[in-house]
Amino acid sequence: MTTDLSQLTTAAGKWDDMAAEIKKVEDRYKESVQSITLGPSWQGQSAFSAHTNFAATRYEYTAAQAEAKAIASLLRDAHTDLVRLKRNLENKVAAAVKAGMRVSEAGVVTFDYDKLTEGERAALRHDPDYAESVRKAVGSWSDAIDDCVRAVDDADQGVKIALDAVTVDGVTGDKNDETFGVGFNAKPLDDIEEYEAAHTQEIATRINNGDKVSAADIAEFQRSVRDNSHDKAFSQTLLNGLGPEGLMKVNTKLNDRAFDSDTKHKSQYLDIQRGLANTIATATKVPGSVKDAPPGSPAFKKWVESGDGKFYREWTDKLDEAGTKNFASNTHPVYGYQSFVSLMQHADQPFDDQFLYDMGDDLIALDKKSPNYFTQWGAAHDGIESDPLDGLLGVMSKNPDAATAFFDPEGNGSGDNHVDNSHLKYLVGSGDGARDWPKQVITGMGVTEFDDPTSRMGLGAALEAAATGHPPLHEGQPGSVPGSHTAAQARVMQSTIETLDSHAGGESVHQNLQKNLGRAIADYAQDNHHILAENGTKYGSPEGMEDIWGSGDDAGITVGKDSLMRVMRGVSSDDQTYALLQDTQRLYAMDQMFNAPQQSGEGFESWKNPASDLGAVTGAMNSIGSDVILDERDGKIDAANDMARYGYHLGGAPITGLPVVGDTAQRLVDAAAYEWSKDVISAAESAGQEKNSEHYTSGVSGTYALIDAWAQDRGVDILDEDNAKKDPNWDAWQSMRREAKQSYGTSRGDAAVNLGWE
Repeated sequence: MTTDLSQLTTAAGKWDDMAAEIKKVEDRYKESVQSITLGPSWQGQSAFSAHTNFAATRYEYTAAQAEAKAIASLLRDAHTDLVRLKRNLENKVAAAVKAGMRVSEAGVVTFDYDKLTEGERAALRHDPDYAESVRKAVGSWSDAIDDCVRAVDDADQGVKIALDAVTVDGVTGDKNDETFGVGFNAKPLDDIEEYEAAHTQEIATRINNGDKVSAADIAEFQRSVRDNSHDKAFSQTLLNGLGPEGLMKVNTKLNDRAFDSDTKHKSQYLDIQRGLANTIATATKVPGSVKDAPPGSPAFKKWVESGDGKFYREWTDKLDEAGTKNFASNTHPVYGYQSFVSLMQHADQPFDDQFLYDMGDDLIALDKKSPNYFTQWGAAHDGIESDPLDGLLGVMSKNPDAATAFFDPEGNGSGDNHVDNSHLKYLVGSGDGARDWPKQVITGMGVTEFDDPTSRMGLGAALEAAATGHPPLHEGQPGSVPGSHTAAQARVMQSTIETLDSHAGGESVHQNLQKNLGRAIADYAQDNHHILAENGTKYGSPEGMEDIWGSGDDAGITVGKDSLMRVMRGVSSDDQTYALLQDTQRLYAMDQMFNAPQQSGEGFESWKNPASDLGAVTGAMNSIGSDVILDERDGKIDAANDMARYGYHLGGAPITGLPVVGDTAQRLVDAAAYEWSKDVISAAESAGQEKNSEHYTSGVSGTYALIDAWAQDRGVDILDEDNAKKDPNWDAWQSMRREAKQSYGTSRGDAAVNLGWE
């Protein structure tokens, strides 16, 4: 905090001055000494020896200038980095103080009690939750400041490595260099990160060769990739030095240490892998966007073939070659792509969209040609992704725009740069040229195949990101406000539903896709509502339309009602996913009812229409839920309760992805205080009699409860059984119930057909 970093630039200036002085000496030496050996007056052995020695001396003068200038450059590089990092530290300390912390000169963070009011002090003494929040705040600011200090130290260590290395005289091959390692450095680098990369490569190479690597070496490896993975020069220098094969090999070695031979230092090895993964992300950045220059387009090819694309071109060519090499035993192989994608999974920054698209294309081509490279042979290798294609899709989910472009059935690019793709059909479809997802293969007395328990996890994550525009949600994380999507996102969602429901097979959705796709469908609450309610011509419901509605950033899906219901049923085999869809649609329907006029008006249409929509939606959702529990082998009620324990209205486990709907809708759902599981059970119990239209309305009680809560909120006295007050809205409320019951029954009847009850 107190160091005067300007001394670095002052010193750099003196090194430049030194280089200038040495240049003067070199010029005098050339003219007054070396020139003696260049004329005809001195001949013989002594002249020959002098010529060689004098040339070598002048060479060292030149090398000394280069070394001095490089040191000056390194010091200025250090100044730039350290000033930036010191400023980050100062800003973080100021922010901590503003947030009510004290920060000592040693960087120790404590809470500033002097700033508290008497009420806050009392709360701190008596309220455990408040005290805990204070403790967490102190810990959070302490960690943040520690990170800033560590970043300064990391940079400082890098400067030391560079200054040590710049003075080493390497073999140049110049005929005048007679010092061979003990003179000045004639070809120094002027970038700290390039020296760090060379040093890091040397450690990684020793690991690969099985040579001795000390704890200090491992710590330096960790520091170097942590500090420099954002730097393009470092990243490309390191990856060029190692090559894809060396990178895959060192990752496999690190993985073996983390999970087998040195587990007590596992976190350190995982941190190195994270740094290496971020290094890949930095080194493989491509200018522009996959939307404008997708791999395979003339624009992309032009860049790859340019000087700027040299590293990308050469390194990815080597990646294709190394990807099929085996880095383990013949009976228990680890192929290059398996190791490489496993390394990519450690990154905490997104990869470039064009690189992901390009690599995805390559892996699909290899998968079609040689699927054995995507198979897990024998027991799983800890930390290794057996299916690199699925693993890459998981990595892609962290860059939603990349995922959307990869799955967009319309392709990417315009004009001559347009490139089609069939990625979604190949990965989501079944039969007809779709992917045959790899199994786990155990060999011994015979060959036994098992389903991979992790199969399609990456696909699910990528589809959620592609259709929604945000990374996959974490457990308990809420969704966004229901609304429109970009045209590309809507095309992905529409095509996913249509592909899954090919030949009316939407009820069978792989279990590892259910949560992700359920959250993606819930993100389209607005479209789902109108499709299930068969509203207007925009959606073409119930048949649906061939194309999405809208364009640009305002678009949505227009799938057929039958396909939507079947795929909703398919993802609802997961309890939380069904609860998510059930509560999402009820909340959204209530939010739409909130938009109705305060007065019902003549004919009550302004109230009856949203009630009809509510009935249609709840009828569809109850039918889907009842179909799920009818497929359960054991108790229907238990199955329904498993779904309901996630329900919004129960205050139980939070539903991941529940969209943020208006406060009024949520308040009215709470006011209804009706457990939808009762309706689902009722619908299930009557499902066997669905051919009789009298049973289509089983489970409508919850719909009535929602309408009653809404009407009461509008001032209707629903306890006035005979409408003694002659309130016209009372009659409207009754009409709403009748309308909702009719649409509920119709929707249940549609379900009987769509879900195969008839």
